[in-house]
Amino acid sequence: MRITYARELLKKRWVLPVALCLMLVLLCFMNARTGAYAVYYNTSARKLPIYSVERDDKKIAISFDCAWGAEKTQGLLDVMREYNVKCTFFMTAFWVEKYPETVKAIFDEGHDIGTHSVTHSYMSKMSVSEIESELKESSALIEKITGEKVTLFRPPYGDYNDRLIETCEKGGFYAIQWDVDSLDWKDVTSSDIAKRIISKTGRGSIILCHNNAEHTLEALPLVFTDLIGRGYEFVPISELIYLDNYTVDHLGRQRRARVDSAA
Repeated sequence: MRITYARELLKKRWVLPVALCLMLVLLCFMNARTGAYAVYYNTSARKLPIYSVERDDKKIAISFDCAWGAEKTQGLLDVMREYNVKCTFFMTAFWVEKYPETVKAIFDEGHDIGTHSVTHSYMSKMSVSEIESELKESSALIEKITGEKVTLFRPPYGDYNDRLIETCEKGGFYAIQWDVDSLDWKDVTSSDIAKRIISKTGRGSIILCHNNAEHTLEALPLVFTDLIGRGYEFVPISELIYLDNYTVDHLGRQRRARVDSAA
C-alpha cells in the first residue's frame, strides 16, 4: 500500500514542472508568431524593454541619462567628437526646458535624443493615460527644438511593467534599458567606471551613463581607447537596434525574427 502511494505521489510531483514547461513552449511559439516578447516570470508572461542587441558585427551603444545638471555635457560632446563616437541622450522634460541650447548642440553633433519622461517618476505606477501624457509631452518639447520625431524612451529608474511597455509600443516608442551599468551615479572613480564598462561590454551592448556624473567625463577616453582599439564601433541606439521584424528574449536581448523561407 505504501509503495503504491509513493509511486502515485512521485507521478504527481512531475505534473507541475511538466505543465510549466509546456506553458513556456507555448509562450515562445506565440512570441515567434506575433513578434511580442515575454519572459516566464513568477508564472506570468512579462514584456521586456531592449537591454542589448544580438549582432554579428561589433557595434555597441553608449547612452547618457539627463535629469539634473548640464555642466559636464559640453565636455562629453568634445570627447566624443575627438573619438568619432555617436551616442544617445535620454532627457527629462524639465531638463530640456532648462537647457534648450544644450539640447540643440547635442542634436547638431549628430547624437540620438530620446525621452526620459516628464517628471522622472516610477511609471509602472501610472495609468495608461498618465504614461501617454508623459511620453507625448516630453517628446514634444524635444521635437520642438530638433524638428525630429522622438522614438526612443528610457524608463526612469529602469522601472517598468507590461502596461508601460505596451503603451510605448502603441505610441511608436522603443523602450530601452541597458546591459552595462557604469555605476557612475554612485560617484565611483573614473578608473572604476572605465574598468566596469570595458569588462562588461560585448557585441550589441547598451551602456548606461549619466551626463553630469562626477567622473564619467574622465573615464570616457579610457573606455573609447580600449574598446575602439579592440574593434568595437559606437553607434546611436537607433542604429544599434532592429526597428522591425524582431523578438526580445527572456534576458531582454533583441534578436532578428526568423523568416521562414518559401516552400
